[in-house]
Amino acid sequence: MKITVSVGGRFHAFYLARELLKRGYLHRLITSYPKWAVKKYGIPPAKITSLVINEILQRLWFSRPNFIKGYYNPRFFISDLFDRQASKYINETDIFVGWSGFSLYSLKEAKSLKAITILERGSSHISFQERIVKEEFQKLGVRFNYVHPRIREKELLEYAEADYIEVPSSFAKKTFMDYGMNENKIIQSALGVDLSEFRNIPKEDNIFRIVYCGGFTLRKGLLYLLKAFYELDLSEAQLWLIGSLGPELKPFLKKYDNGRVYCKGPYPQKELYKYYSQGSVFVFPSLEDGFGLVILQAMACGLPVIATVNTAGPDIIRDGLDGFIIPIRDTNALKEKIFYFYSHPEACKAMGAQALAQVRANFTWGRYGERIAQTYLKLLNTKKG
Repeated sequence: MKITVSVGGRFHAFYLARELLKRGYLHRLITSYPKWAVKKYGIPPAKITSLVINEILQRLWFSRPNFIKGYYNPRFFISDLFDRQASKYINETDIFVGWSGFSLYSLKEAKSLKAITILERGSSHISFQERIVKEEFQKLGVRFNYVHPRIREKELLEYAEADYIEVPSSFAKKTFMDYGMNENKIIQSALGVDLSEFRNIPKEDNIFRIVYCGGFTLRKGLLYLLKAFYELDLSEAQLWLIGSLGPELKPFLKKYDNGRVYCKGPYPQKELYKYYSQGSVFVFPSLEDGFGLVILQAMACGLPVIATVNTAGPDIIRDGLDGFIIPIRDTNALKEKIFYFYSHPEACKAMGAQALAQVRANFTWGRYGERIAQTYLKLLNTKKG
C-alpha cells in the first residue's frame, strides 16, 4: 500500500506520515515546511517534497499589522498555490490524503491515477464553522471577517470531489451529516499526543490554577471562561491563558480583568508541558473545534479537563472521571465545574491521574497510527474486493 500525504503546515500530518512510514506505507509527504523542519518527526528527506514558498508567504502574511489584513486577505491565493504545485508531485499512489482547503487539484490528479482520495478536515463542516462563529460575532457586535469566501467555495468542492472525508471527532462528523453528507463517506479517527513531549512535572506551589491554551479568540469560547472566572471571584486562584491574542478579544480581557488573569503568550510546543504542569485544571470552552489537541496535551500532563460538547471532549473525556463535558456558551456550567475542582482538591488530583491513564492507554500517536492504518487497509481491500 502506497500512501501520499499532502498538507500545508499542519503538524499532525507529520505524525500521520511518521506512523505510515513505520508500517511501510508512506510513499510521499508533500508539505510547505522545509525538509530540515520535518526531519525531527523521523521522515527521511527522500520521502519529502517541500514547497517552502507557501510557508514563507503565509508567515509574511501573519506578521503584517492587523489594519493591513483588513484590506487584503491572501490566504486563498497561498493555499491554492500550494495545491496546484502539490498536484504535480502525485504519482504511483494507492491512497491520497490531502488537507481541506489545500487539495482540490490534488484530489483530481489522484483520482485520475485511480487512487482512493481522502480529504482530511480538522474542523467541523466549513458551513457550520462559519455559521456558529458569525452568530457569536453578531451577538457581540463585532465585525465578522472570518472565512475567506473563496476558501469556503473551494472546500465545498473538495467535499464533493473526495471519496472520503476524514474527521477527528464525533462532533465534527455530526456537522457533516447535518449538512447532508452520507455517513458512509465519513471516516472518524481520534488524534494522539506525544507522551515524550507532554509529561507531568511537580507543581511548584499550592495555588489553584486554571489553564487555557489556544487562540485568544471568540471562536474558542474564551469570553465565557473570562466571565465565569470573574464572577466566581475566587480570591486564591489564577487563570493562565497561553496563546496568541486575537484583536476581537482585547475589550473582553479588559472588561473581566480582576488582577488574577495572566496572559502568558504563545510558547513553543516543546515548552508547553511546563505550564500545563503548574495548573490544577484545564478548561477548553470552544464554540467549535474539530478536535482540540490541547485537551490531550493537558491530560498527558495530569490535568482533569472541562471541555464543551463542540470539541473532541465527548470522545476523550469520561465525564465525571477525567473531567466534565459542558454545553457551549454556558457560563453557569463553567462556574459550577470550576468551583467543584476548587473546593475538592483531592478529587481534582484523582481525576487528573485518571486523565493521564486514559491518554496513555488510548490516545498516543502510536494508537492513532494503528487505527488509521487499519482503516486505510480496509478501504483498499474493499476497493480491490
